[in-house]
Amino acid sequence: MQVALTNTFVGRLKPHAEPYEVRDTRLKGFLVRIQPSGHIAYYVQWSRGKRKSLGRADVLTADQARTKAQEALATHFMGGDPREKDRDRKRAIAFGKFLTEHYQPWAEANLRSGPSTVKRLESTFADLRGKELTAITAWDIDKWFNRRIKEGLKAATLNRSLTAMRGALSKAVDWGFLKSNPLSGVKKRKEDSNAPVRFLSDSEAKRLLATLNSREERIRRERDNANAWREKRGYDLLPDLRAAAFADHVKPMVLLSLHTGVRRGELFSLSWPDVNLEQGFLTAKGPTAKSGNTRHIPLNAVALETLARWREQSASSGLVFPAPSGGRFTNVRKSWDAVRRQAKIERFRWHDLRHTFASTLVMRGVDLATVRELMGHSDFALTLRYAHLQPEHRAAAVARLVGEA
Repeated sequence: MQVALTNTFVGRLKPHAEPYEVRDTRLKGFLVRIQPSGHIAYYVQWSRGKRKSLGRADVLTADQARTKAQEALATHFMGGDPREKDRDRKRAIAFGKFLTEHYQPWAEANLRSGPSTVKRLESTFADLRGKELTAITAWDIDKWFNRRIKEGLKAATLNRSLTAMRGALSKAVDWGFLKSNPLSGVKKRKEDSNAPVRFLSDSEAKRLLATLNSREERIRRERDNANAWREKRGYDLLPDLRAAAFADHVKPMVLLSLHTGVRRGELFSLSWPDVNLEQGFLTAKGPTAKSGNTRHIPLNAVALETLARWREQSASSGLVFPAPSGGRFTNVRKSWDAVRRQAKIERFRWHDLRHTFASTLVMRGVDLATVRELMGHSDFALTLRYAHLQPEHRAAAVARLVGEA
């Protein structure tokens, strides 16, 4: 159907069982489309199969829509793409809004470390949250790199943030928010592959265990006091922590990390079906493992007892260590930092518990091939970081020179 489109005419249009269109006799390519739902919108079409929406009929007048159609057609006749302005408007989005509304839902659904990746981007690049995606440049990141290096951050830490940022902007390209990734040419900073790893000394390990025990007693004492208060007032009592093996999740998490070398993300995602107490091993499944490969981790006496005692008091049949909300932990930074400070252990991350596991194995004579298998390293170079803890091997090698002299 063709007719001169006016507000009066368009206002009288009724939906049919199938979508239909009415074309304007005054401007070729200008039309209105009516959906069975009653939705009516103006469109402009400049060639077969190429069109774009101009807006809803309850928002635009026919004359306003016709003017927009004329502009689009003029752009086409001059060799341009009428859709380019729409793309430009789509690109005009701040980095913070892009993260919250677009990247975060995708990352949480598709990336194993989605929640932590988004949090890293939000905190690390907080200064860029209000900046439009199209305005972010390699220079912005170079300045950020230089500032952070001066503040004493390690290249490895900064490179992880760069990788996360580059990945987010790559999705922005895929989704049409950017024409190209401004960070594609930004190189990672050189890392010291031979830098010594941080692990607990014997005295630090003793202080850590003592602090965990002290923390457990403090929590139990607070629960005792709370129940005494509730009993006096006739309130229902909270569960008696004196009858439980652990006061909360922190101590068993630390013990399991120290005695299995399990990664933090693997620990947070560990579920009871992945734990075999009878045969003494747990399974870190591929989707939650950093390498993407499933591995079976043997449980020594401490790890086995920890999990068995925790199982007795756990109300969850799913996650071994559920967050208070019942879902998956994303971090335990607050409680961990408090423990670390009280134990007077400086410059020590949760991940360094994993380094402690590997370092202790090496120092007690376990060969590097076995350590690599237990750690789940995809690259043997990662395991070689612990080789310096086998000084007797190097000493034996250079001692041979004495007999040959």
